[in-house]
Amino acid sequence: MTPEQLKASILQYAIQGKLVEQRPEEGTGEELYRQIQAEKQRLIQEKKIKKEKPLAEISEDEIPFDIPESWKWVRWGNLSFSIQYGYNAPAKKSGRIKMVRISDIQEGKVVWDTVPFCDIKEEEIPTYLLSINDILFARTGGTVGKSYIVKEIPEEAIYAGYLIRTRYSDMLCPEYLYYFMQTHLYWTQLRNGTIATAQPNCNGQTLSKMILPLPPLAEQKRIVAKIEELLPLVDRYAVAYEKLEQVNAKFPDDMKKSILQYAIQGKLVEQRAEEGTGEELYQQMQAEKQRLIAEKKIKKEKPLPEIAENEKPYDIPDNWTWVRFGDLGSYKKGPFGSAITKSMFVPKGNGAIKVYEQKNAIQKDATLGDYYIRRDYFESKMKGFEVFPGDIIVSCAGTIGETYVMPDKFEQGIINQALMRMKIFEPLYIPYFLTFFDFVLKKNARSGSKGSAIKNIPPFEILKNYLVPIPPLAEQRRIVAKLEEILPLCERLK
Repeated sequence: MTPEQLKASILQYAIQGKLVEQRPEEGTGEELYRQIQAEKQRLIQEKKIKKEKPLAEISEDEIPFDIPESWKWVRWGNLSFSIQYGYNAPAKKSGRIKMVRISDIQEGKVVWDTVPFCDIKEEEIPTYLLSINDILFARTGGTVGKSYIVKEIPEEAIYAGYLIRTRYSDMLCPEYLYYFMQTHLYWTQLRNGTIATAQPNCNGQTLSKMILPLPPLAEQKRIVAKIEELLPLVDRYAVAYEKLEQVNAKFPDDMKKSILQYAIQGKLVEQRAEEGTGEELYQQMQAEKQRLIAEKKIKKEKPLPEIAENEKPYDIPDNWTWVRFGDLGSYKKGPFGSAITKSMFVPKGNGAIKVYEQKNAIQKDATLGDYYIRRDYFESKMKGFEVFPGDIIVSCAGTIGETYVMPDKFEQGIINQALMRMKIFEPLYIPYFLTFFDFVLKKNARSGSKGSAIKNIPPFEILKNYLVPIPPLAEQRRIVAKLEEILPLCERLK
């Protein structure tokens, strides 16, 4: 249950007579209603208030729920001594008297420092003058229906035209009426009576016709006291609820991170001696690297430094090994921006070579894109940027770290300046490598990248020195299989 739903439930219990007990010695709503009507007639005779057209009797069809026998259903207009529209006048920095506007009422209080002045004829002031316990009601705009009970008037003030003032007998508890104006019943009646225009608005007739349950005065006061006892608890609940919502929102991602952390620490699946070691696998990869160098398919590079003990971020199983990212494959960033410009693009066909873009990596689709370069330019300048089946392309700017393994069949092409190409040495299991890349390297890339609006993959001298934990090949496959089983469950938690 949300805090809003909890508050609504409390208010609903209040107007159904379920929040506090009924006490026979406190009288009835009928008796109170008659006393109010007698007072109203006296004020009419004394010409202190105007006589209004009688309101229709409340029909059985209008009554939305049962109330205690000691209560009475009444119309707001029969309780109110006046329902008065505000005064229309321009707001001024100085003038005869202050004029409260809708905008001056914030979070249930009048911000008196913002209340402007207005000019008004002296004889008109009494009609619009605010008194303690008046209830103001917004009749138009985005706040239509919102109410405010006047509890302080630091200086003489009237109220503006987009407000309605309701005034009633001292035999009613103003706070009870105010809380009624926050209930579902009130808002339902208001919506039904609101004029459906571009600017929603409501009038005094709508308010006057509203029905509400009337308890005895003493019970009204006890209801208000109980509400005001409970609402601070609702506020405390709201704080706790918000924190819980934040935890719940983070939980799936935090759970995913924990699972991935377990995976790369060797804690997700068991180790099996018969599967060999990560070191043996690494040596096979180095043999593959030397073969590719000998065949001049990749360039020989300066050896990376040995891994020191104080570099290792956490413990891994004995049959795993730490290696540097640069020893796992061959890496190449796309050509400089000046090497491929829009002026060089040619239509597809006639041997043209496709230029792969970030969207191919981000959307994981080799068919996207319409940029091509001439074959002769490819052969003379761009051949070193060609991609092959099994190569991994990586987005390097803006949306960084998104990866895509090039399929077995696609158009011959090169990477553009916003991509990086990774050729991972066999027999490393590419899905395991990408798991590590997504979890660790992408994070490091973001934190280590430079720039403000667009962030980039770190320079190769940084990237190649990242440490990667390597398990035996069979264990890599079992880790990925377990992740594919568990991670969808995290997504279902969102």
